[in-house]
Amino acid sequence: PRHMASRDAVAARWRRQAETAKCNWLFYNRLEGEPICEERASEAGQLLQMSSGTTGEPKCIARAWSEIDDEIESYTSAFVEPQDMTPLIAGPTTHSYGLICGVMVALKRGQSPAILDTGNPKFLLRKLRETERPYLISSPAILHTLARLLPAGEQIHATMTSGTLLPDPWFGQIRAKSKYMFQQYGCSEAGCIAINPDVQAANEIGYVLPRYALRDAGTASEPKEITVERKGVVVETRDLGYRRDDGMLVFLSRLDDLINVSGLNVYPKEVEDVVMTFAGIGDAVVFRKQDAFAGERVALLFIAEHAVDRAQLRQWCAERLAAHQMPTEVVQVERIPRQANGKISRRDVAARYGTGEFAPVRTEAA
Repeated sequence: PRHMASRDAVAARWRRQAETAKCNWLFYNRLEGEPICEERASEAGQLLQMSSGTTGEPKCIARAWSEIDDEIESYTSAFVEPQDMTPLIAGPTTHSYGLICGVMVALKRGQSPAILDTGNPKFLLRKLRETERPYLISSPAILHTLARLLPAGEQIHATMTSGTLLPDPWFGQIRAKSKYMFQQYGCSEAGCIAINPDVQAANEIGYVLPRYALRDAGTASEPKEITVERKGVVVETRDLGYRRDDGMLVFLSRLDDLINVSGLNVYPKEVEDVVMTFAGIGDAVVFRKQDAFAGERVALLFIAEHAVDRAQLRQWCAERLAAHQMPTEVVQVERIPRQANGKISRRDVAARYGTGEFAPVRTEAA
């Protein structure tokens, strides 16, 4: 009965998404379709995709096929490095990254992409070794797992990351295990916005594709929301960053994730990168904690291979962070709730933390 209830709940969730997308039919676990909406679809046809929902409820995004054709043309013209490589897609093809930038771009180049099951990292390593000049398109989490499994001296020919910014320790491991490393940046509404053909730092998200104009480049001292325009259509990404003099777009933070401590901005990734250099810590997430008296404060959850002395961790942070960046709540937990693509919803983590969902790991020292 519990299994049936779980299956019914999943079916209900897909039904709600189909209704939100105004689909005519829903096919779920059977060949007979369930009628959803009688409204006639666009004659020209559209690609319907759901956003990841990292910052709220997933949204249904509709894009015309002519717009996607233009994106693919711009993508392949500006990004030629993988032309003679063999694309391996280790991730879902239900989102733009795997479907458009993975499958459709490969077909445009005349290549035959392979879509791989990500459940077994050793299987992925075997496919990489069997493939001539493999070009692995995957998520940060999977790339990090493979980088840790690869023996010393062995590299992946080429890797592509997207979806979320890599923690610096993860980036260092993946970069060292990749002969070539690429990164792309975009959003569900706009598709791919920028590509970096030679990643040297995790926050270097790429050069803006010619099809888009960056509205305000910002500077390192005065970053701006990354906003692009094409044919009069403006896309506001809700991401904070700036463009360097050499044209490279640099990402700082999601605007929704910024923590305002006494009027000073805290970028969560800067704190996470420091925490993750502490011996034994494997992953961390920083999020906003409301304080009735002092406004917003920095909270930290982390996982480690052993019990961590929080006093030592606080001292480590104090030597490397400004006072306003210091976490006021530090909790070691069993797991960090990352999505399959490596993304994490700080809003969701904060809400779940507020309900007491994350039980602290028992440590001898507080």
